[in-house]
Amino acid sequence: MNNLDQYFADQLATRKQNGILRKLRISDPSLIDFSSNDYLGLARSEELRKRIESRTALLNLRNGATGSRLLSGNSRLAEELEYSLASVFKAQACLLFNSGYAANLGVLSSIPTRNDTILYDELCHASIKDGVRSSFAKKYAFRHNDTNDLEARIGRAVGRIFIVIESIYSMDGDACPLDEIVGLAGRYNCFVILDEAHSTGVMGENGAGLAVEQNLHEKIAVRIYTFGKAMGSHGACIAGSNKLIQYLINFSRPFIYTTALPDHTVIALQESFRFLKKNISLQSALNNKIDLYRNSLNTLNAPNSAIQTVRIGSIDHTRRKSEALRSKGFDVRPIFSPTVPAGTERLRICLHTFNSDSDIINLTKALVIE
Repeated sequence: MNNLDQYFADQLATRKQNGILRKLRISDPSLIDFSSNDYLGLARSEELRKRIESRTALLNLRNGATGSRLLSGNSRLAEELEYSLASVFKAQACLLFNSGYAANLGVLSSIPTRNDTILYDELCHASIKDGVRSSFAKKYAFRHNDTNDLEARIGRAVGRIFIVIESIYSMDGDACPLDEIVGLAGRYNCFVILDEAHSTGVMGENGAGLAVEQNLHEKIAVRIYTFGKAMGSHGACIAGSNKLIQYLINFSRPFIYTTALPDHTVIALQESFRFLKKNISLQSALNNKIDLYRNSLNTLNAPNSAIQTVRIGSIDHTRRKSEALRSKGFDVRPIFSPTVPAGTERLRICLHTFNSDSDIINLTKALVIE
């Protein structure tokens, strides 16, 4: 074994010893899905699939984009999608990215400079933290959803100040205090960067997310939307001013140097948003499932979102609970550190429009028993 393979082996052995070795697993279709991010069921919708296939059959699509958007990868379809997304998200313009991860990297690596300060919620997604690390700006985490701590850090920041938050946090399911943070940003002349990954589709008019729902979108400098969750597809976009989009086209390396999304994905996204607009009642249906889950557990402390958690705090105990639920037919995944802080290991439960009421009630009963 060469020295590099020995290093790999040692690192993997340490993870295995600590009980946090990751392995790929194909989802078992016989289990009831309480783990995927397909909140509205669009990824499994036969009606939507047929609409996408019908559209693609009528067009002479390329198999691949053939290059980046700045070379051969741009298309009329992509520009039409960006125009329609700008309307949905009530922005001057939008720019497609290949994933939410790439979009966060693209924003945070290119906009804040070494003379600026980034203040980000300590529970932000790994893609935000990686984007923050890639910036030359000064960077500090503030306590989760703690506006007092944020304000104190604003007082010590230098240069332009960027506040980075998420609408709905992916591992806790709670919402950010967006109105308070936007108010702080206004008082101190800061710029808010908002990741709407887990609110896209499930909140706001036509699925436009939390900022639009609260009519705060015009006060937020940069919004990131992702399409691999409630929209049931793939990719992401940045929404904001025309100048922002032109800046990203010129300075965002993850955009400039990445092969564009294929035409088939662009068509799928167009149809997903059209489908949601005609079936916006899916949002209410999801909210009913969330209410049922919370009421069945008789707790109002649970977040009012599709993401629910059961904190356990022990790797072995969390794994055993997940396996016990799996044996009863529920696909509920355990979440360990470093995805969440050590000592906060948990079960992450995702609710969907396609989960039956009886399945949700039976899950809550199993959670109490286990």
